[in-house]
Amino acid sequence: MSSAADTATIDAGVPARGSLRALLPALAGHRAMTVRTCAAALLEQGSLVTLLTLAAHTVGTAVLEGHAPSAATVTALVTLVLLRALMTWREMDLSHDLAYRVLAVLRVRVFDGLARSAPARVAGRRSGDLAATAMADVEALEFFYAHTTAQLLAAGTVFTGGTAVLATVEPWLLAAVLPVAVLLAAAPFADARGRAARGSRTRTAVARLSADTVDTVDGLRELLACGALAERRRRLAERGRQVGDAQRAEAVWEAVAAAVRDLLIVVAVLGVVAAAAQSVNAGRLHGAWAPAAMALALAVLGPVAESARSLSQAVSLRAAAARVGAAVKAPALAPPPAAPRSLPSGPLGVRLHRVRFDYGGGPVLDGVELTVPAGQTLALVGASGAGKSTCAHLLARFWDPSEGAVQLVPADGEPVDVREVSDAELRRAVALVGQESPLFHGTLAENLRLAAPEADDDLLTETARLCGVDRIAPMDTPVGERGSTLSGGQRARIALARALLARPRVLVLDESTAHLDNASDARLAAALKQEDRTTVVIAHRRATIRRADRIAVLEAGRIAEEGTWEELTGRPDSALNRSLAHIPS
Repeated sequence: MSSAADTATIDAGVPARGSLRALLPALAGHRAMTVRTCAAALLEQGSLVTLLTLAAHTVGTAVLEGHAPSAATVTALVTLVLLRALMTWREMDLSHDLAYRVLAVLRVRVFDGLARSAPARVAGRRSGDLAATAMADVEALEFFYAHTTAQLLAAGTVFTGGTAVLATVEPWLLAAVLPVAVLLAAAPFADARGRAARGSRTRTAVARLSADTVDTVDGLRELLACGALAERRRRLAERGRQVGDAQRAEAVWEAVAAAVRDLLIVVAVLGVVAAAAQSVNAGRLHGAWAPAAMALALAVLGPVAESARSLSQAVSLRAAAARVGAAVKAPALAPPPAAPRSLPSGPLGVRLHRVRFDYGGGPVLDGVELTVPAGQTLALVGASGAGKSTCAHLLARFWDPSEGAVQLVPADGEPVDVREVSDAELRRAVALVGQESPLFHGTLAENLRLAAPEADDDLLTETARLCGVDRIAPMDTPVGERGSTLSGGQRARIALARALLARPRVLVLDESTAHLDNASDARLAAALKQEDRTTVVIAHRRATIRRADRIAVLEAGRIAEEGTWEELTGRPDSALNRSLAHIPS
């Protein structure tokens, strides 16, 4: 279920072929601009070939026949120069505009893919690695969209037209042009596997450097406190060297490939000169047309050589394309319902009915049967790893059970499977406050309104007072990235207030009160009792467990027992007593 395996597959060895082609459909939303870009590229390349051919013919005529170029010829040359300049600018403008529009869409799709498959795909993934995919890998694809597609189509069209003209003027010139063109076109594919592997090595090294850099910045205080900053700097320097080594390897091979392309062009020049001289001597080619034919033969090779260079560089982006494609196509682990059901108004209870679940290994939940009536508070107790947090995540529908059903139960009416409820409605009905609820850069009020941006100031003030947030700081106080300016207890209060501000009908607290002192925990519990909602509390504090209406003990993926505090603690051999033995007072 984790995406770590997916990433390892992408980063290890050579990325799958077709990774770049799989991203071509992103152009479908920009058909008009794609057509304009291709047209500009065709005019840019075609005008250059025409300009060189006409200029060569003009010079040849002037030298051999002593004729000065006519006014029409000079006008045509000037027009072609201006057209070439205009189309070069226009093609660059359109191609980059198109590329950045596509990249903007891809970034959103990458984020949507990560959000759609969270938290499983991001479990085990480092923030810097995810950032490298969402930003650096997407940005690297700019070259593919801006310098490959339109240029390849234009080069193919110009080469086909040019060789057709050559075949009419002097077919023997094709004998010097076609073999070189074939070698130029085949060169990127001959070394495609090596280029893809080197590109993968570079993308992997960049992702690791990004991940380590983000980790270092996030943990700077801890590294300073532990005296580990020097070792961390050494690790970052090593990561930087790995990136440099990977980039140098790519640059060296590209230099070799460029030299090979230049050598092939030189061979083509010699071949064209020899073929043209033989044709002139045999009387098949007029002397004035010889320079023009030679210019045409070499001019049509230019776009082919440039396309070969672009293809070579694009192949090295296969790893970036594979990482982006995997994120974009990430499957939804909790797919939206085909025909969503509406939740009835009023209080909602919850029910886990014969729920089985695993993370790809042994079962974590094995036939859990648990019901919490509407308006009651249930304490879910068990040893670490017993599956308590998994129950919370299933209630919030981060995952779906492999068997059984997670249901919301109205006071009157049929239970509703959470898989049949739209995500937006489920988020309004069920709120989960986890063990770690990060805050975002912004003010205290902005963080509170995250789940309920439409909440008015009176509701915000009342909720802040209820959770004791009003004693932390004024509402317009910046909290720092990830709440770095606040203590753990303060962050817990804000996370609770944020969830309550959305007025959920089911509240799931996954050890979220662990940072609160006993007095604050008691005041919050009393305040929550005043609300008409169902609460599931995962707690490791005796007082919190005791205050619950009912207690369920989870052992080995099953509910071992269920009842009130008095009922369960009154049994000498109860599972609750075994759990309490490891819980502080």
